[in-house]
Amino acid sequence: MWGWPVNETVGEGRRVPLRTADVARESDYSVQQVRDLERLGVIPPAPRSSNGYRSYTSAHVHALRAYRGLAGAVGPVAARQLLAELRTGTLAEAASAISAVHVGLARERDETLRAQRALRAIEGEPRAEPEHENDTMTITQLAAALDVRPSTLRFWEQEGLVAPERVTSLRARRYGLAAVRAARIVAALRGAGYGIPAVRAILGSLHEVGGPGETRRLLHQRLDRIAVRTVALLRAGTDLAAVVTSAEEPSTDG
Repeated sequence: MWGWPVNETVGEGRRVPLRTADVARESDYSVQQVRDLERLGVIPPAPRSSNGYRSYTSAHVHALRAYRGLAGAVGPVAARQLLAELRTGTLAEAASAISAVHVGLARERDETLRAQRALRAIEGEPRAEPEHENDTMTITQLAAALDVRPSTLRFWEQEGLVAPERVTSLRARRYGLAAVRAARIVAALRGAGYGIPAVRAILGSLHEVGGPGETRRLLHQRLDRIAVRTVALLRAGTDLAAVVTSAEEPSTDG
C-alpha cells in the first residue's frame, strides 16, 4: 500500500506538512476540489493535526496530478479505479495497468485509421450494384459479391445496418441499389475492424448532408481527440511514476 510520510521536506531540510491550500496550488485544483477528490478516494485521507487541520505531503500532490492526466486519457471514473489499483497493487501490476492504457489508446487510433482507409476504398472502388434502378439482388447474390455468408447479411439486418427493400411471400430477400450500397460500406468497415456501434454511427453520418466528407471530418476529429488524450497521459508520466513507486514504500505512520 502507499506509504504516506507524515511530513514533507521544505527549504533547508526543514520538514513541514502541506496545507490544503498548498496542495491546491501545486496540483492546480481548487481547495474544494482537493477535498472532493479526497472524499472520492483519488487521494487517501490526510491525517489531521492537533488543531484539526489536514496535513498533506507531496505524495498527495503527485496523486492529484496523475489523476488529472488519467482523467483526460480515460475519463474520471476509470481514472479513479486505476489509481486505486496503483495504490494497492505491486509495482509489476501497476506498470502493467498503465501500459494497458497506452495500448488501449493505440488500438483506438489504429481502428480509426482503418476506418479512414475503408472509407477511401469505398469511394474509390467500382460499384458492385445492379445495372438498372429497378434491378435487385438476392441475399445469395449479394453475399457472394461481398464475400460474406448470407447469415452475416441477416445479422446486419438484425442490427439495423442493412435492410432488404422487400421480402417476397416466400420470405426471400431482395436488395435494391441503396441496400447494396449500404452493404458494401458495412462490409468495408467491418473488414477494417470496426464494431457494430461504430459502423452504425458512420452509416448515419453518410446519410447526412455532408455525406462521406462529413464522415472524413468525424474520423479526423476522433484522431485529434485520441491525440489529446495520449498527450494528457504522457504529461502525467512523472506523477504516475511517483505514485507507483510510493506504493512500494513502507508506511511511516505509527
